[in-house]
Amino acid sequence: MTAYPSPRALLDKYDLRAKKSWGQNFLGDEAILDDIARLAAPRPGGRVLELGAGLGHLTARLLARGARVTAVERDRDMARVLRGELGDRITLLEADAARLDYAALAAQDPAGGPLAVVGNLPYHLTSPILFDLLDQAGTVTQATFLLQREVAERLAAAPGEKDWGVLSVFLQREADVSVERIVPPGAFHPPPKVHSAVIQALFRPPAAGAGVLDAARFRKLVKAGFAQRRKTLKNALEAGRVAPPEALASALQAAGIDPGRRGETLTIEEWAALERALGPADG
Repeated sequence: MTAYPSPRALLDKYDLRAKKSWGQNFLGDEAILDDIARLAAPRPGGRVLELGAGLGHLTARLLARGARVTAVERDRDMARVLRGELGDRITLLEADAARLDYAALAAQDPAGGPLAVVGNLPYHLTSPILFDLLDQAGTVTQATFLLQREVAERLAAAPGEKDWGVLSVFLQREADVSVERIVPPGAFHPPPKVHSAVIQALFRPPAAGAGVLDAARFRKLVKAGFAQRRKTLKNALEAGRVAPPEALASALQAAGIDPGRRGETLTIEEWAALERALGPADG
């Protein structure tokens, strides 16, 4: 591919600066960009939804691999760069990446089928984007994200590890998650103060995950279990008012879970079994 201008060169060309309040740190390392593009678009012709396309560095590499790219970008300045540098080679969607209708976007593709998602996510938007994605996981085949290293390791953690938490449970119930590489601050312009990491989440068919009766109750249950890590599971769930104490005690017994354990020790399957043991949700 023709060399794409560096982040600094593009910012100068369009008389722009990285917006600190938006968490803008532009990845310019060619080898890392190539790695992310390879993970996100393993085969030519695939449809890729890029969240927060920024100056278009990853976008250009996705195009070079033969991907059909829909670039989501809410910053009008960045959208101007994308139009100027990549033009009609991409479909540009000026929208909030944390408020997308993935099913509608998938339906716009003549070939149909679920989407592959990729993006360099600012720290303050990681949770909103992930929750929006998880709410619509059935329309996504895979997600490749560049995140703050601490967040990436949390998402890929195993039960009982210190990083195992709410988002670990929620994401891994839907997908197989792995940390693919660590990215140093110097790979960005301007460089952030922390290391980043690339993760890949390969989503399983909806029926293949740990089944629950009510997804909203499952989330409430897990959040309560992790809200006060020093408390026993019984006390944490009672404090979270997920269900009446007697119903919780009965469900813990039915699921074969010791109420004296800590929530961070439970596997995804145990959390799902506990939710099912509560019986049909009201309403």
